[in-house]
Amino acid sequence: MIHLEKIDAKNLWDVVELKVARSQKNFVADNKDSILEAYLAVGTECKAFPFAIYNDKTPVGFLMIGYNEAAMYGLYDEEPPASVKNNYSLWRLMIDKKYQGKGYGREAVRLALEFIRTWPCGKAEFCELSYEPENEAAKNLYHSFGFTENGETDGDETVAVLKL
Repeated sequence: MIHLEKIDAKNLWDVVELKVARSQKNFVADNKDSILEAYLAVGTECKAFPFAIYNDKTPVGFLMIGYNEAAMYGLYDEEPPASVKNNYSLWRLMIDKKYQGKGYGREAVRLALEFIRTWPCGKAEFCELSYEPENEAAKNLYHSFGFTENGETDGDETVAVLKL
């Protein structure tokens, strides 16, 4: 059974060790870097929710949800896409190379949206995400949940939103 668990001292290193295939490295940030970013969000107007994705007792992936991710862009003197301001974001999603193709990513997105709709930071209009344009698998997965491109970009990535 697929479920999410908060990153803690018990699962941190297991999650850090999860890796995508070499051909996918340009599609998603390293889990360690993502967890460090979650820590950087502390004390800002951004809230980060890093989760391990489990199949029963086995960690198979990493997911991070954000709220008001726009606040993070100021740390890097970058301009955020408008859709991240005061909205939720599917900030990171990765499934380890050994566990891909089993539906874990799809179930993780479903669980992420279920979590977001508990409104842990209050109501919002959208859930936003971005992906590399050549990542057809991610694009198809996100479209299947109703995410649509809104014309924005985040660096070289395509931005898509889902009305909540």
